[in-house]
Amino acid sequence: MRSHLLNDATAEQYRRSVTEGVERVAAKLAATDRPFTGVTVDALSPRIDEIDLDKPLHDTAAVLDELEDVYLRDAVYFHHPRYLAHLNCPVVIPAVLGEAVLSAVNSSLDTWDQSAGGTLIERKLIDWTCARIGLGPAADGVFTSGGTQSNLQALLLAREEAKTDSLAKLRIFASEVSHFSVKKSAKLLGLGPDAVVSVPVDHDKRMQTVALARELERCAKDGLVPMAVVATGGTTDFGSIDPLPEIAGLCEQYGVWMHVDAAYGCGLLASLKYRDRIAGIERADSVTVDYHKSFFQPVSSSAVLVRDAATLRHATYHAEYLNPRRMVQERIPNQVDKSLQTTRRFDALKLWMTLRVMGADGIGELFDEVCDLAAEGWKLLAADPRYDVVVQPSLSTLVFRYIPAAVTDPAEIDRANLYARKALFASGDAVVAGTKVAGRHYLKFTLLNPETTTADIAAVLDLIAGHAEQYLGESLDRAS
Repeated sequence: MRSHLLNDATAEQYRRSVTEGVERVAAKLAATDRPFTGVTVDALSPRIDEIDLDKPLHDTAAVLDELEDVYLRDAVYFHHPRYLAHLNCPVVIPAVLGEAVLSAVNSSLDTWDQSAGGTLIERKLIDWTCARIGLGPAADGVFTSGGTQSNLQALLLAREEAKTDSLAKLRIFASEVSHFSVKKSAKLLGLGPDAVVSVPVDHDKRMQTVALARELERCAKDGLVPMAVVATGGTTDFGSIDPLPEIAGLCEQYGVWMHVDAAYGCGLLASLKYRDRIAGIERADSVTVDYHKSFFQPVSSSAVLVRDAATLRHATYHAEYLNPRRMVQERIPNQVDKSLQTTRRFDALKLWMTLRVMGADGIGELFDEVCDLAAEGWKLLAADPRYDVVVQPSLSTLVFRYIPAAVTDPAEIDRANLYARKALFASGDAVVAGTKVAGRHYLKFTLLNPETTTADIAAVLDLIAGHAEQYLGESLDRAS
């Protein structure tokens, strides 16, 4: 079994095996003509259940054949231009190359003696991102597994900086359309069920600063402690960007930690056209970025950044076997001192490879393309009498609802939209997401693929309408 260990003696076998796998994936990508096969849970589960993991195949080619049957054939392919559902981007080739390198070398980014150059590359990218944001010379941060972990760490720092002995008094303010991880983080941090105050949004789904000011004032009057305001730089449902400069002013006025969840909108940091849409982010105390959303990186590649590096001490613990305190005096850089994780992949390498091959402008051009596409998609929806579109996009998300001409029952329209989404997914012709607006079911395009065209959008809208009309026709037949 030692023949399977990657080392100097098996380097050629490694080359052959990885090349064979890459060729299989490349062939699959080249032949993929729709984002999904439409396979059902009931159809796929038995194929996986019948595999006996205690009986290995002992042959890479045979394993790849099996993988084709249980995974590659029925995977949801984000690179396809009609995958329009969640915040999943197609990935750039330099990042995939970085993924191959980091997996093979397998550095762990917790301590210097496990990563050396990897530590310095990650720190360089953190500095680069902080500079792009404009956080100032004392800024720092660390790579994370994703936006949820970044938000959790940022709110942990905010909790500690709030300096109160009563967790029950702490309050976090976030818009009513903020990411669910804000409430999840509050629970994980030991805060009470009322800790997260939901702030109303305006017609464009942006936090109402008048309402935020009112809630902050009420918090002070009630003897509570404002722990953090979470502003969103690109909401998951609408791509809406909260009024960051106004929120920053209120945070300064009330002495509250300002966190910006820019997991989605961080692509604007590289934008050549729309950077001003995220103005005010430079005034944050902490920022979440997800490179694997709008920098076209493979999952996972994310970071949490802070204005004051000293605040990261709240995540620091020392272990004699790993990062003893003496290493700080010896100026040995251990990333575990900043992170909630210990063992951690060298995910920063993917972004490094991307920047060294494409440059930041190359990333920005791609993100600008999807923002432009969303603007064109909004025009299509606004002009189409079959659809009600919610807000004009700030980023690349469109939320809309099919409205049949002859049906007025909102509940029946809900069912038609739900059916259309499910039927479209089952067909495999396209994948779209869904959400609720004012209690009603809506559909959602999240446009992150520069290869998607307005013709794709128009075609998918026709498919949705066709499925909805089929449902309503069958419903009418059942009723009669």
